[in-house]
Amino acid sequence: MAYLLDNQQSEAGERFGAINRMFNRRTFDRLDQVGIGAGWRVWEVGAGSSSVPAWLAGRVGPDGEVLATDLDTTWLDADAGFTTLRHDVAAEPPPGEGFDLVHSRMVLLHVPGRDQALASMIQALRPGGWLVLEDIDPLMQPLSCPDVYAPEHRRANRLREGFRTLLASRGADLAYGRTAPRRLREAGLTEIEAEGYFPLSMPDCAVLEAATIRQIRDDLIARDLATATEIDDHLAYVATDPGQFATSAIITAWGRKPL
Repeated sequence: MAYLLDNQQSEAGERFGAINRMFNRRTFDRLDQVGIGAGWRVWEVGAGSSSVPAWLAGRVGPDGEVLATDLDTTWLDADAGFTTLRHDVAAEPPPGEGFDLVHSRMVLLHVPGRDQALASMIQALRPGGWLVLEDIDPLMQPLSCPDVYAPEHRRANRLREGFRTLLASRGADLAYGRTAPRRLREAGLTEIEAEGYFPLSMPDCAVLEAATIRQIRDDLIARDLATATEIDDHLAYVATDPGQFATSAIITAWGRKPL
């Protein structure tokens, strides 16, 4: 089933940039908390762009290893200190074993074979290794404009609802993020913790909003979820009042494979 937010589209780079600027600090803090350091072997699943694997490569140093995999490696820089590999985490065996850390961000909710993907990620860990999952939960914070006091905000929220409809039609699990702690417990991991976060009224919320709506424009129209005029008017509003927008909640869950 085709991924709704195709990395081949021109808006993908804008989306990656906005996501990295909004979420990288929290991602890096969490990975530091589990102890990533020199010599670690790391598998970055569904890396998307080079931002996270390049940071990981800096942490593990020359004695470590970072493998960044994705179905589409277009945005991964092979010269950024890590190895890249085209890989389907839900359909192929793990690309190695004995990893100290396996990490994914905004991946598993999109993968129809997410249960197999999670099992593969855990299989790839060494005993005592860490799994860190970050996945959005579009139903936990469903609004594009949480502070609704004008028609433009209601229109934005209708378009966000259309986006969720399209995601679900492509096999996404819109409530996956909140289930991650339970799934890690059921898989037998230990030392499990989790937290939730969503940016509100940050400049990059509007950047992400505009890039996403442009990327799914044709699908929204084809499914009668929005008209071309509504989309054009919404994009014009995003440009003139960017402080109104928020992202979906992202849930981070982490746990350790038993020794």
